[in-house]
Amino acid sequence: MSDDLDDVRTLAKTFMEREAAPHMERWAKEGAVDRDFWNKAGDAGLLCISIPEEYGGGGGTFAHEAIIAEEQAKAVDDGWGNSVHSTIVAHYIHAYGTEEQKQRWLPKMASGEMVGAIAMTEPGAGSDLQALRTSATRDGDDFVINGAKTFISNGLHCDLVIIVTRTGGEGAQGLSLIVAETKDLPGFSRGRQLDKVGLKYQDTMELFFEDMRVPAANVLGGEAGLEQGFVQLMMQLGQERLIIAVGAVAAAETAVRLAVDYAKEREAFGRPILKFQNLRFELAECKTEALAARTLVDHAIGLHLEGKLDAATASMAKYYATDKQCELVDRCLQIFGGYGFMTEYPIGRMYASARVQKIYGGTNEIMKELISRTL
Repeated sequence: MSDDLDDVRTLAKTFMEREAAPHMERWAKEGAVDRDFWNKAGDAGLLCISIPEEYGGGGGTFAHEAIIAEEQAKAVDDGWGNSVHSTIVAHYIHAYGTEEQKQRWLPKMASGEMVGAIAMTEPGAGSDLQALRTSATRDGDDFVINGAKTFISNGLHCDLVIIVTRTGGEGAQGLSLIVAETKDLPGFSRGRQLDKVGLKYQDTMELFFEDMRVPAANVLGGEAGLEQGFVQLMMQLGQERLIIAVGAVAAAETAVRLAVDYAKEREAFGRPILKFQNLRFELAECKTEALAARTLVDHAIGLHLEGKLDAATASMAKYYATDKQCELVDRCLQIFGGYGFMTEYPIGRMYASARVQKIYGGTNEIMKELISRTL
């Protein structure tokens, strides 16, 4: 932490209290945040905060992104897809885009004019990226894209989507990343807004491409980016998995805090339930395990800031933190009794939303497979 990071934390906390908290219940019913919420976040300087200032970003580091993700988790806001937009999509463009691509797209993402999404998962392919079937065929100055994607975060609002598509042969070597600007784009359509167990207002969609023409100049990295999609994906997945771990730890810590506060107020048999030894010991264990997860994630953040984070450590942080998130939220919910099962209580919403953390960004089983390769 530093004074600069403390300032970002204060900014993010205030923004979430003012612009998100009053609308969460309505957003959950509508299935998405308001589109102008993205513009407000851009005006506040919270979008693309780790992208250099020359491209409209905040000039910060991953630590700044982590602070924003933590404050979002503390506010029990599980629907705003900023981590996908700022920490994932923007960094693909910054890391691999041509200068013209970076100048064209990043400032609009930083302002909120464009919302970013990345389309990897297909109905028949998830963690196994080599099995993807969406295809892009060269036709003159364009690529013609056909296929379908599912479980796409920010799918409803996205103005810019990075599509993982097959421009070559089978397997990993035939994949490229092609960027589509979706506004009034013939052949692009959005399918169902998917009804999920949790993350009720994270706009998760099906996307369809039918003879959709995208300029060949939109291959991420230009001609040099052709057939480099798998390598580009592998290089960025560590940061994606780490930001998931950051949110997981913050959610676990928030669950413990909510449970402690409730235990101090709730009475049974004439005294606060925190006075019962079994419950105190349960919360003591939860607090300890949340700190253990925090320590691992902070260690991984430190490595990442030094450019030393490897795939195995990122996988350790992701699987361990998300496992602990699910476990600790469940244990803390038990303390609330029947109220914990009500969606009007934050702990109930946190319980429903935690489960997917062990699935996206690479399932935790895949994380263990990656770790095992280093044994």
